[in-house]
Amino acid sequence: MAGWQMLMLVIAVAGREAAREVSVFQIMLVRSVLGVAMLWPLVRAAGGLAAVRTERLPVHALRNAVHYAAQYGWFAALTLIPLAQLVAIEFTMPIWAAVLAVAFLGERMSSLKWFAVLLGLVGVTVIVRPGAGAFEAGQLIALASAVGFAISIVLVKSLTRTDAAVAISFWMLVMQSVIGIVPALLVWQWPSAQTWGWLVVVAFCGAYSHYCFARAMQHADATVVVPMDFLRVPLTALVGWLAYSERLDLFTALGVGLILAGNALNLVRWPGGALRVRRSP
Repeated sequence: MAGWQMLMLVIAVAGREAAREVSVFQIMLVRSVLGVAMLWPLVRAAGGLAAVRTERLPVHALRNAVHYAAQYGWFAALTLIPLAQLVAIEFTMPIWAAVLAVAFLGERMSSLKWFAVLLGLVGVTVIVRPGAGAFEAGQLIALASAVGFAISIVLVKSLTRTDAAVAISFWMLVMQSVIGIVPALLVWQWPSAQTWGWLVVVAFCGAYSHYCFARAMQHADATVVVPMDFLRVPLTALVGWLAYSERLDLFTALGVGLILAGNALNLVRWPGGALRVRRSP
């Protein structure tokens, strides 16, 4: 999850910079096509094409269609609202993901985990501080993307029960290349050398961030992994302040504290309903 968070921070900056010159459709196509080549060393090390063989292509197709739409919304919102606000709205996603994981994957959601999610969402709200006015278009797009990402996460967790992380990442890049080729070609314009550099960064981060996320899902329940990602909200606020002079204030610091508290609480193990204290022999 640390790898996922670091790469997603970088892709937020690289995606915003690339979007100054080329369309979101074009960014997504280059990300997927270059990502296949960048992921190939992992595929080869795992055993080549045999390692990505799957009997669940329909589930992969559904997951990637939903993820493509959510990802388009995320990149589009990236150009419309501040980084911290985008990621904060994205983090309404754990609510949808937790409910879906309980409903469709049979995962257990204890009161402690619900409280951890609640703390994180309160922290997000403190950072965003939504006013009384109407939501902006970028905020609504980001909210729709959050729902799409939640569906995608539940499908990834389901796929990890039968398919390796490298296979999930491989089919994501291949299928999204196929989905995106027509809309990208309709708006294609040749990027400058500088923008090509940003696109390469987007492709690398896009390929390996999802590999990291799939690996994390193999080691823990979605109800554990997803709340850990709350930490990306204050980190993105920090990046927005450093790279784009976006405001970082006392409310953001308070939100960071709540998010960290929620993460710490979520990782505590309470076997038998009580915290186990290890005693020396």
